[in-house]
Amino acid sequence: MTDTFTLDATIAMGFDAALEATRTALAEQGFGVITEIDLARTLKDKIGADIPPQVILGACRPQLAYQAIQVDPAIAAVLPCNVIVRAINAGTTSVQAFDPDAMTRISHHPALNEVATDARERLVAALDTLTEEN
Repeated sequence: MTDTFTLDATIAMGFDAALEATRTALAEQGFGVITEIDLARTLKDKIGADIPPQVILGACRPQLAYQAIQVDPAIAAVLPCNVIVRAINAGTTSVQAFDPDAMTRISHHPALNEVATDARERLVAALDTLTEEN
């Protein structure tokens, strides 16, 4: 078990292209994007802070979310799986996804292991797709 709570990929792609590629990679793994937060715009509008382009995508695979909340209804507090797409520079973007294995450290219901493993495999495959495109 690791102390990290994200799955990470750094891709040689500009921010806008990386954001679109991330949406596509998630969809190919059965995830829908149910929320989207433009963090850079929100912080600029709310407190005048300037940060590099950064969007939080709320990725959800309804079947897995349903299974998880059947095991532990409180696990909904960490749903959907957040995926962060953040510009590093003009040609490089970081993509980080919440590691579903962290759910098993939050809730110790053994039945969550299967759900977390499935979600993790799909998110890793999506990130792998992004790094293979480079």
